[in-house]
Amino acid sequence: MKNMGFGMMRLPQLDENDFSSVDFEQVKKMADVFMEHGFNYFDTAYAYHDGASEVAFRKAVSERYPRDSFVIADKMPTFLITEESQVEPIFKEQLERCGVDYFDYYLVHNVSSFSQAGWKYVDTFGFCKKMKDEGKIKKLGLSTHANAEFLDNVLSEHPEMEFIQLQINYLDWENEGVEARKCVEVAHKYDLPIIVMEPLKGGFLVDVPKEAEDIMRSYNPDEAPISWAFRYVAGIEGVFMVLAGASTLEQMEEDIAFMDNYKPLNEEEHKIIEEVTEIINSQIAIPCTKCNYCISSCPANIMIPKLFDLYNNEKIQGLEIGAFSAVGNAYRNYSCLEGVGIASDCTACEACMKECPQQIDIPSLMPEVAKTFETETYGFTKDD
Repeated sequence: MKNMGFGMMRLPQLDENDFSSVDFEQVKKMADVFMEHGFNYFDTAYAYHDGASEVAFRKAVSERYPRDSFVIADKMPTFLITEESQVEPIFKEQLERCGVDYFDYYLVHNVSSFSQAGWKYVDTFGFCKKMKDEGKIKKLGLSTHANAEFLDNVLSEHPEMEFIQLQINYLDWENEGVEARKCVEVAHKYDLPIIVMEPLKGGFLVDVPKEAEDIMRSYNPDEAPISWAFRYVAGIEGVFMVLAGASTLEQMEEDIAFMDNYKPLNEEEHKIIEEVTEIINSQIAIPCTKCNYCISSCPANIMIPKLFDLYNNEKIQGLEIGAFSAVGNAYRNYSCLEGVGIASDCTACEACMKECPQQIDIPSLMPEVAKTFETETYGFTKDD
C-alpha cells in the first residue's frame, strides 16, 4: 500500500457555500487518477461535507472498483454522540453510505475533552471493538487533536488501539498548542503506526510567504513548497500514511507527483525547514486549518474558516487597514451572498469554540476581522 491517502474532507463543491453539494463527477475523476497511480487508501468521516463525503466515496469508488482494490477508513463522530442508542445506527448508516460491508480502518473520531460525552460517558470504544470482533472493522484506532499528556492517558486506557491519526506538519512540530512532536513520541511509546492529517496545515504550507519560498527555491529551484511539506511528514519515524486533502483534479495530480517515489528530507533540508517555520509563524495571525467543524454550530451562519483565511491572506500582505486589496474585495463580495453572516454578525455565543480542534478563541477574533474588512473602502457603512 502506497503511503498517500485521499483525504475526503475538502472535496470539490457545486456551491462553495453548501458543503453537501459535492461534485460527484469531479470526485470520480480524482479517484480514478489516484487509483491509476497505485494509491488506494481513502479517508472519510460521518461529518465531512454533512455526510456527502461518504456518499461521494461510494459513487466514486465502491460502486466502480472491486472491494479488494481499495482501502477505506471511516470514523465514529464522538462530537455528535450523547447517548448509547446513537452509536449503532450511525455505524450502520456509514456502511450504507460508503457501500461496503466492512471498514479496513475505523477510528474513534476526534477524541478530546470537549467530545468526551461521545466516547467516555458512552461506550463508543466498546462498540467499535465489538464491530471488530464481528469482522466489520479490520483495524481499530483513533484520531485526536489533543495534547500529548491527554493522548497518553487515553491510550493507557485503551490498549486495543492499533494505529493513531495525528495532526502533523512542520509548522506544528514544536507548536505548544498542537504538540505534534510530543504526540508522535507518545505514539512511539505505544508502538502505534501513525497516519498524518493536515500535512499542509489547511493549505498554509502550499502558498508560503515569498521570503520562505525563496529560501526553499535557492536550495532546489524545481521543488515547490508543498513537496517539502509532504516529504517532511512522510519521513517521520512510524508514519505509514499521509492524507492529502485535494479539492480539485489538478491538486490531486500535483499531490501524486510529489508523493510518488518521494525522498525524505536530508539534514540540510531540515535546517531550511526550521528557517521557513520561523518566517511563517511570524506572519500567520490565526492558525485555522479550515476543517469546517465550527460552521454548523454558528447561529449567524458565518463561514468562519473562509473569513479567517481571507484575514490571514490580508495580514501576510502587510497592508494597512483601509487600504484596498483583492482579498478585501473578496470579503465584500462574500458579504453580499444571501443568507451568510459576516464577522460583525458574531454574537460571541461561543458555540463554535466547542467544535474547534485547534482551540481557537473564535469570538475574540471576529471583531478584528470585522475591523479589517468592514470599512468604507469596501462599501461598508455603520448600518451594514
